[in-house]
Amino acid sequence: MIDPKLLDDLAKRLSASVPTGLQSLQQDVHKNLHSALEAGLSQLDLVTREEFDIQRAVLSRTREKLEMLERQVGDLEKALAGDGKKQ
Repeated sequence: MIDPKLLDDLAKRLSASVPTGLQSLQQDVHKNLHSALEAGLSQLDLVTREEFDIQRAVLSRTREKLEMLERQVGDLEKALAGDGKKQ
């Protein structure tokens, strides 16, 4: 979910950039921009920074385990190849 403060700040900045002739409508413009931004961003497939960091940590641990298993398989293959030569 998008941080409401960030969304509000973005809407304020956009409404502040409205030409001076329309400044009297700034409050309405701000509300409409806020609603439009919220609706548009809610349709995007976004994750929070916290969720991203959690998934990155999970991926890192998974990668470490995979590398360990690859080494173990390599060692076992060498051991089996060595046993085959002895016979």
